[in-house]
Amino acid sequence: MTVARAPRGALALLASTQLLLILDTAIVNVALPSIGQDLGSGSAGLSWVANAYLITFGGLLLLGGRVADLFGHRRIFLGGLGLLAAASALGALAPNARALVAARAVQGIGAALAAAAAFALLLVLFPEGPGRHRALGAFAAMGGLGGVLGTVLGGVLTDVLGWRSTFWLNVVAAVVLLLLGSVRLKGTAHSPTGRGFDLAGALTATGGLGLIAYALVGGAENGRLSAATLGTAGAGLALLAVFAVVENRTAVPLVPPAVLARPSLRLANALSGLAQMTLFPMFFLVSLYLQSVLGYEPLGGGLGLLPLSLVVVAVAPQTGRLILRIGLTRTMTLGFALLCAGTLWLALALTADGTFFSTVLAPSLLLGAALPLVMVTTNVAATAEVAPEETGLASGLVNTSQQFGSVLGLAILVAVAAARTESATVAARTTGFRAALLLGATFAAIAALLSVRLRLPAPATAPPRQDRAGDPAASQTRGE
Repeated sequence: MTVARAPRGALALLASTQLLLILDTAIVNVALPSIGQDLGSGSAGLSWVANAYLITFGGLLLLGGRVADLFGHRRIFLGGLGLLAAASALGALAPNARALVAARAVQGIGAALAAAAAFALLLVLFPEGPGRHRALGAFAAMGGLGGVLGTVLGGVLTDVLGWRSTFWLNVVAAVVLLLLGSVRLKGTAHSPTGRGFDLAGALTATGGLGLIAYALVGGAENGRLSAATLGTAGAGLALLAVFAVVENRTAVPLVPPAVLARPSLRLANALSGLAQMTLFPMFFLVSLYLQSVLGYEPLGGGLGLLPLSLVVVAVAPQTGRLILRIGLTRTMTLGFALLCAGTLWLALALTADGTFFSTVLAPSLLLGAALPLVMVTTNVAATAEVAPEETGLASGLVNTSQQFGSVLGLAILVAVAAARTESATVAARTTGFRAALLLGATFAAIAALLSVRLRLPAPATAPPRQDRAGDPAASQTRGE
């Protein structure tokens, strides 16, 4: 059932889950060199420590959301956290690189279930309106903070306690959230629907999304979209085409075609993906610029993004008020305009002999203001028409859009940066980073233009009441 007033503790719990899932991606990436030295793994094996998580996470978000609708949001949320904790413990104890890659893949499964169910629980707890806007602002703030904290904690823990401590941190955090969730979330989610399960749709959707994720992370790793990468992506698209046929013929579809027929939902998910195509690669490229051009250590590269994250935390809670004041569409367009301007400013400011204060600081503050405006408004738009039994589905769709936008943007922008880098000099690297960020600004500009077309359906209004003659209440309502 839906509660009338969601406790703050539940929001803190769900937002902390978002923080953990974003932090998990960044913290392990920082520890990769130490993992390679300890386990004797080459660069290919190390890349799969990161990629195994991204592939299962991205490929199972849609399925995870629908499973949460069918079997209960709270149950799937707690199950996902439990699986994440168990897989993290296996990662901490991994004797070799293969075992670690397997543990990371299972981590991604747990993260997909927990992420989709957490977002669905938020939609159930906070009905459409200012309360939901504030809750989504908290999610955006925690997501922005998670990337930086992951980089910082990854560096500190790896240096002081070794790379295995980063996995033990996941175990502790997931267990704490699991225990709190079992208490805080009692009675906060609607009962499972109990309908049949679309096995064919689940297999084709998960297989298609998984193959596309595999192709995209491979493209990002190699800095180019090779023939093999395109072939894998093509196979994934073919499976998704089969999935579309299955959904139109099955009695209980994984994704009802009527849901995807909503124009505002399609546009909102496309805009959410475009936002991540700019934002996620920007974090990666800025950190790389600080390290490979300006000579920062990995920890310093992470701390360089701290001012941006602090702005995100400050602006995110105000986003709901801005939506109420100027409207959802205008707030979204403003966010994408700021995202475009900040990315463009950053691209033009980069120099081979610059400093953090002269090149990165000021544009990053503008980007910090843009991030919550874009994330909150696209999430609000993507979930505005959601019925209670569709909350998990809507969560899976928007999370999938964001995840694939992140990986696709990274693959394209890294390929652009690599293509423009003719040598290993800092000047060549700077040229490559600038070209990639200019393309990212183009994505944001396209999104700003498309956001103007967003039109959400007007909320249903009650029919005018037929007042009874002589009714004192009716007379007072009309001011008579």
